Amino acid sequence: MPQNEYIERWQKLHGKRLDHDERSRKKTAREGHQRSKDAQNLRGLRAKLLQQQRHKEKIQMRKRIKAQEEKNVKSSTEEQSKNPVPAYLLDRSNATNAKALSSAIKDRRNEKAAKFAVPVPKVRGISEEEMFKVVHTGKKTKKKGWKRVITKPTFVGPDFTRKPVKYERFIRPMGLRQKKANVTHPELGVTVQLPILSVKKNPQNPLYTQLGVLTKGTVLEVNVSELGLVTTTGKVVWGKWAQITNNPENDGCVNAVLLV
Repeated sequence: MPQNEYIERWQKLHGKRLDHDERSRKKTAREGHQRSKDAQNLRGLRAKLLQQQRHKEKIQMRKRIKAQEEKNVKSSTEEQSKNPVPAYLLDRSNATNAKALSSAIKDRRNEKAAKFAVPVPKVRGISEEEMFKVVHTGKKTKKKGWKRVITKPTFVGPDFTRKPVKYERFIRPMGLRQKKANVTHPELGVTVQLPILSVKKNPQNPLYTQLGVLTKGTVLEVNVSELGLVTTTGKVVWGKWAQITNNPENDGCVNAVLLV
């Protein structure tokens, strides 16, 4: 169990106090008074740090308000468009929506992974001692022990070829390589075995992402052409992201949930 979840564990075992909700409500109600008191009384470095934090919070709040206003502008134009409009006025709505669309596209570019609510937000940390096994080979390099065998399931592409034995640092065993995943579509409620295209993100370590290690919480790209998903423009969707929800090293297979 992670060290920082002891409160959640206590609440699961023994429950909460009878007045827990009321106390938490009062605590949130008093936060404003405490903040204003700190802003008036703090001096020196602590005052600077507090002002920096408040400045960042205000920027985020203004961004949210601005995005909401742009959203409202877009919705109001859509409501007006329900009424019949002459052909020469059809392009007028594009000007009002342009700003909202551009800001939405920028947000998507900045937060490609953040737009998904991942089914496994927290993962257990895996140390390098657990992930790799030291291999001693050769006469000269036997004492150095610079080779490693990966003990977890991995994914390698169809065109993968191993390096020469002399230069291979990380060994991915054939028996632990996975090519397909059991992917569940949360909205359709269907589970299909789909081929894996690539490993997009392993939350444990960038090195594990590069090596294609499959652990719980890893984000994959899978081939969903069998599901027959279509975009708004009518094109068939080829690859979509999915997150692994099980421990592949224990189950011998990869189970994942599609990020819709």
